[in-house]
Amino acid sequence: STVQPIKMADDQDRLKEEAMQQVKVQAFQMKRSLDNDKLMEGLKHASNMLCELRTSMLSPKSYYELYMAISDELLHLNTHLIGEFQKGKKANDLYELVQYAGNIIPRLYLLVTVGTVYIKTKQVPTKDILKDLVEMCRGVQHPLRGLFLRDYLLKSIKSNLPDTATEAKHGCLQDSIDFILLNFSEMNKLWVRMQHQGHSRNKAEREKQRRELKILVGTNLARLSELEGLSVKVYKENILPALMTQIVGCKDAIAQEYLMECIIQVFNDSLHLQTLGIFIEGCGSLQPKVNVKNIITSLIDRLADFSLENKDEVEAAEIPLFEIFSEQITNVVAARPEMPIEDVVALQVSLANLAAKCYTGQLEFVDQIFGYTATALKEHGKQGFTGDHDIFGTTAVSKPLMKLMRIPIESGTVLTAIELENYSGLLPFFSYDLRKEIAVAWTESLVNANVVLQTAEQVGGFLDVVDSLIVDQPDQPDESEFDEEEFSEEQCLFGRFISLLSAETNDAQFIMLSLLKKRLGGGGEKRLKRTLPAIVFQALRLVRKYYDAGEESDENWHKKMKKIYTFCHQLITALAKVGEVNLALRLYLQTALAADYTQYEGSENIVYEFVIQAFSLYEDEVSDSKAQMDAVALILGTLEKIRSFGPENFDPVASKSALVSSKLMRKPDQARGVCLCSFIFWANRENEEEEEMKKGKRVLQCLQKALKVADSCMEITVQVSLFVEIFNYYIVYYEKGAEQVTMSHLNKIKALITENIEKVEGAESEQINRSFQNTLAHIEYKIAHAVDGERSFKGFE
Repeated sequence: STVQPIKMADDQDRLKEEAMQQVKVQAFQMKRSLDNDKLMEGLKHASNMLCELRTSMLSPKSYYELYMAISDELLHLNTHLIGEFQKGKKANDLYELVQYAGNIIPRLYLLVTVGTVYIKTKQVPTKDILKDLVEMCRGVQHPLRGLFLRDYLLKSIKSNLPDTATEAKHGCLQDSIDFILLNFSEMNKLWVRMQHQGHSRNKAEREKQRRELKILVGTNLARLSELEGLSVKVYKENILPALMTQIVGCKDAIAQEYLMECIIQVFNDSLHLQTLGIFIEGCGSLQPKVNVKNIITSLIDRLADFSLENKDEVEAAEIPLFEIFSEQITNVVAARPEMPIEDVVALQVSLANLAAKCYTGQLEFVDQIFGYTATALKEHGKQGFTGDHDIFGTTAVSKPLMKLMRIPIESGTVLTAIELENYSGLLPFFSYDLRKEIAVAWTESLVNANVVLQTAEQVGGFLDVVDSLIVDQPDQPDESEFDEEEFSEEQCLFGRFISLLSAETNDAQFIMLSLLKKRLGGGGEKRLKRTLPAIVFQALRLVRKYYDAGEESDENWHKKMKKIYTFCHQLITALAKVGEVNLALRLYLQTALAADYTQYEGSENIVYEFVIQAFSLYEDEVSDSKAQMDAVALILGTLEKIRSFGPENFDPVASKSALVSSKLMRKPDQARGVCLCSFIFWANRENEEEEEMKKGKRVLQCLQKALKVADSCMEITVQVSLFVEIFNYYIVYYEKGAEQVTMSHLNKIKALITENIEKVEGAESEQINRSFQNTLAHIEYKIAHAVDGERSFKGFE
């Protein structure tokens, strides 16, 4: 019969309601007749009700609603018939009687309903009735009506299918399989036929309707999977080959894609495990429009999860999952040259997930995937890529390819993934942004998991992957397009990675740091200022380890200590050259302190060198007055802590400090700088042969010079403020026991401040006065709470 055009939505609702109303009327009459034991009259009303299913005017959705309503009403007839047969009525008479119904649709629905009850009476072999019913249904060849008729047959017979493994009177498992397979075959033909009926302009609408009906066909496969006694042997020899023959033979893309996916979902994973070859081989014979990638990846993902949960079963079966999938996927791709490259890569993603989950220790599997993917990208038909950064974020293949590149990270095997030979071979295909995304992902993975790299080989492999993060790239965007905040975060992240380097031996650690220095040297100014400091601190940590190990630990101990400090010197000098003056200055001083602590043969000269470099950098590069004062304070604070200088090195350093302080641009800064210099002389513990008198004399010289500079200030507020600050220095040294700082000095400065403080006006007057009063309160406290052994403030006026 021909397919009639389906009416518009309003007509659909009207036609459906009219049919539903008729169903309700006839169903009521049928139930009343059955209740009055008028079976023939009840069958007549049932036949009238079923005539509503003869329509070709309803859409699949509306027809389904009508079908379900009638199916529910037929349950009453089914229940009544069972009661009749239990009373002794002959089922075969009724089975023959309903075949004389006037129209084929009511006839076959009634035949199925009576046939289902007939099977339950066990009066004839079940297999004979099954065969009769499934053959009879061929009488309806209209796609929509035929699909629902066979669906009714399958649902009605569901609980009556024989499932014994051996031949029996009423049938066996094979009879049920044959019945379902035949029903499936016929339903699939009807479903496919829908595609080719009607005008070509309605193709999209027909495809939509077909997708709405696909579950009717798939139900057959679900029934097959639910059969008791379904073994691997039966599935492998009888069911799957028959299904594949039907699916491949129908040559319909929609049917093939849905039914292949249906097989994966409804049948047990143990069955799939034993029939991989048959199934995937069949994928190669599907229509070009079928998305084979989705089918195979779905199967791989299912079996990967199954293998994880059932390792013993998989191992016992000795099934080389990866090898089978790898070989079959290669064959499928070769057989389908039209397959998009993104689908080819997506298959490799699923394969890599399988390898990562089930073969964690076998790197060769994952490496094989990366190697195959690189070849596929270059050679896959007209879509081939050159490997010259020609895959961008908008390229279709980029999404699955990025998933593939992330698998070693997400599977927690970054350390072992570094050893993959073919991984870095894929990087040249990516654009700068994608390479950087991969580099950041790798670095974050290492840092967040606190993964420690212990060999130069591991560091080298890692740096190959994150190259776009550490050195300028030929395809990177212009500097104007850089996101400064994002760039800073990336470099700080890499700095955290550097802190994780920890070799088993000190020598190996130095080799790793040297490799880092070499690779990061081409990073450009913006990178160096964020990455080199991390290497410097790693080197300082390493020199401390050498120092703690002691001279006896290595015959070249002194040379290695010097070598590390030379290494630090090179790094800090590189920082200074790229304009990071303040950072370089601080690192020179930090390294000087480290060398002062880790004393060895020649360490004093190393300390001296770093200090002099700090002075040179200050003089050459620091010009801002505030920055000058901050730098001088840093230098003097460092020198105050250094203990290793002898007279030969101390005198020029001390003289340089005094000179630098006295040459500061602003007078207040000069006064404060000279005061800070006093600590250098007082703290020079290595010159114990120098008399305390001499040390105190130099301190006093500094303080007096500071007073002189302060007195030369023109602004009274600044002048008095400096007097108060210098007064505090005098008190500090008086308490420390500097004999040259006497009570007479304290009284004179107090008088000087008292004389001038009243001249100070403005907002700063109160602050200066409060500071002065606090100092006086301190002295009064010391007088009131004198302690034996401490210098007395007696005589303070």
